[in-house]
Amino acid sequence: MRKVFCESLGTELTLPDKIEKIVSLSPTATEVVHALGLSGKLKAVSTYCVHPFDWRKKVPVIGAYQNIKENLLKEINPDIILTTTGYQRDFALKLSEKYNVYTFALPPTVSAIIASAAELGVALGVPEKATVLQKEYTRQLNAFTPKENKNSPTVYLEIDLGGPVSFGRYSYITDAFRWLGINHIFQDENCEWLTPTSEQILSKPIDYIIYEPKMFSSKNRTIDELVKYFTSRRLGELPAVKDRKIIITPSKNDFIAHHGPSFITNVMPWLSENLK
Repeated sequence: MRKVFCESLGTELTLPDKIEKIVSLSPTATEVVHALGLSGKLKAVSTYCVHPFDWRKKVPVIGAYQNIKENLLKEINPDIILTTTGYQRDFALKLSEKYNVYTFALPPTVSAIIASAAELGVALGVPEKATVLQKEYTRQLNAFTPKENKNSPTVYLEIDLGGPVSFGRYSYITDAFRWLGINHIFQDENCEWLTPTSEQILSKPIDYIIYEPKMFSSKNRTIDELVKYFTSRRLGELPAVKDRKIIITPSKNDFIAHHGPSFITNVMPWLSENLK
C-alpha cells in the first residue's frame, strides 16, 4: 500500500501499489487514464466522458458531475475515484467519506493541462508514464511559436453551456489564444468565464466568431442557423455575422470546452489552422 495526499481536498489516500479499479467522473481524467495505458482499469465513467469517443460505450455510465449510481459504485468498490475541483468539490468531499477520491484543479492555463495529466499519472502509480506524457505534450505545445503580429485576428468565442458563455483572462482557453497569437475580445476581463451581454459584444471589434454548440445538441450547427440566432440577440449588425465569418467547432461533443490533453493535440492545431 502507498500513501497519496490529495492537496485539493486536503485528504490522505491509502492506495494499493497497483491500481486495478478506477471510476472517473471527469472527462479529462478519463482521457488521461487512456493516455497512460490504463483504460482496462476503468470500471465506470460519467455520462460526459466522451474522450476518446470510440471507447465511451465500453464501460458503464455511473452518473454525471453531481450524482452517482450508489449501488453500482458499491458493487465496483473502486480503488480510486477521479474528479475535478470547482463544481465537483463538495460532491467529491462527500464521496471521500467512503472511498478514495482524488481531485485535480481546473486548469487556468494550457500548461496546467499538462501538469494535471502528470499529477494523475503519479497518483495512479505510473510516474514514469506520466513523465513521458508530460514531455510529449510539452513538445507539442512548444511547437506553437507565433510571431508578434499587429494584424492578428480578433475573435469572439461563445460556447453554449445552457446559455452563451465566453472566457476571460483566467481561463486555459484564453491562454491558448495567447499561445497562438490570437486576440480574444474578453482576454482582459478579470474572470475565468462570463455570460456576455449583447452590448459587451457589440462594443468590441470582431473579425471572427467561434461557436461551440451545446454538447449532444443538434441545434445551431449550420451558419444559417447561427446568423438567425445572433440576429435574434441583436448581434446581426456585427461584420462577422453579416459576412458569415462564423466558425463552428467540428464535434457534437465538447471540443474547446474540454480541458483534457486533446485540447493541446487536437483543439489548438484546429484553431491555428482555422484562424491563419
